[in-house]
Amino acid sequence: MTINKEFYVVGVSHKTAAIELREHFSLSDSQRHGLFLEAKEKGIDDLLVINTCNRTELYAWAPSAQLLIDLLCAHSEGSLTSFNKIGYSLESEKGLAHLFRVGTGLESQILGDFEIIGQIKQGFYRSKKMGLAQGNLERLTNAVIQASKRIKTETQISSGATSVAFASVQYILKNVVGISEKNILLFGTGKIGTNTCENLVKHSQNDHIVLINRTQEKAEKIAGKFPVRVKPYGELTASIRETDVLIVATSAQKPTITPDLIHNKNPLLILDLSIPRNVAPEVSERPNTQVIHLDELSQITDETFEKRKQYIPQAEEIIQTVLDEFKEWMMHRKYVPTLKAFKEKIKTPYRETFSEEEVDYGAQKLIGQVAAYLRSNPDKAEETVLLLQDVFSLNLEQQQSK
Repeated sequence: MTINKEFYVVGVSHKTAAIELREHFSLSDSQRHGLFLEAKEKGIDDLLVINTCNRTELYAWAPSAQLLIDLLCAHSEGSLTSFNKIGYSLESEKGLAHLFRVGTGLESQILGDFEIIGQIKQGFYRSKKMGLAQGNLERLTNAVIQASKRIKTETQISSGATSVAFASVQYILKNVVGISEKNILLFGTGKIGTNTCENLVKHSQNDHIVLINRTQEKAEKIAGKFPVRVKPYGELTASIRETDVLIVATSAQKPTITPDLIHNKNPLLILDLSIPRNVAPEVSERPNTQVIHLDELSQITDETFEKRKQYIPQAEEIIQTVLDEFKEWMMHRKYVPTLKAFKEKIKTPYRETFSEEEVDYGAQKLIGQVAAYLRSNPDKAEETVLLLQDVFSLNLEQQQSK
């Protein structure tokens, strides 16, 4: 028995929930792996999981949105009660349009942040590796990548730096007097940490930036590219004592910076670029200590960001064009079993009179006319296909098994 599946998006994001709420739905690698395994058990063939500092979202062709919501709640720290307050689900074309907007930076906390497309590519790679890219997902992902490239080259919506890393450095430059003379400590050297380091070196004119990472080799690799110093993880507490600005970009599921590590006498600015938050809430209660989180950084706007807004309509036009092309491909793919079954049905009576080549040629011409009609009349496509199935008693299961 074939189960009818529709395209759904479920998730939480910066638009629906503050960081202290949405961080509960963030997925570790092991949680995401468990979610994939259960999704396969539930009969899902196509599933894309996006898990960033701004959002946790599931995109899939599934029997219902509730199935995806239950998967997310079961494999994260979030509850169904919480999801019903801050979560959302989108269906069919609305869901597809949402993925295109996310993948092209229109839904990012910082408009035009194109780092998300790299995360979508990585998410698709994970899905394919797990056997959860069996149907339309690859074509859909490639369509989103195509739209992203076009918007990046045909508009100026991503002019200048647009990332969280850039926003954090902009905050430091605007709020820390004499930054070139301050001690800066960067804890965590993943992608955000690396980008932040590059922006710091480029914009702060500071030549005494310190890197610390649990795996020292990763920090030393970055130090080979930029004029920064590396200290071992064991010196974290001592280094924090000496620093003026601490940037936390680790990827732990629990706080890595706790009150017992903080012993500052001078003012200390801490920027937490992680989700879940890696700076314990109690740290902000210490004297002379200010903690800034992602959501606060994303509110930074300047003339550059304001100028980008004028390119949104142009970006939306590009999205609609590529989305329409994908929908047409998907519609054609959906009706292929019917067209194949119809072709076989109309060939049968003529096989005794004509050669196989002649029969196939005539049937293909007729199928071409039907396919052209379906493309030209998408609003009548479903009705037409059902009529063909009914009138000619088409055996679709035989075609789908081939």
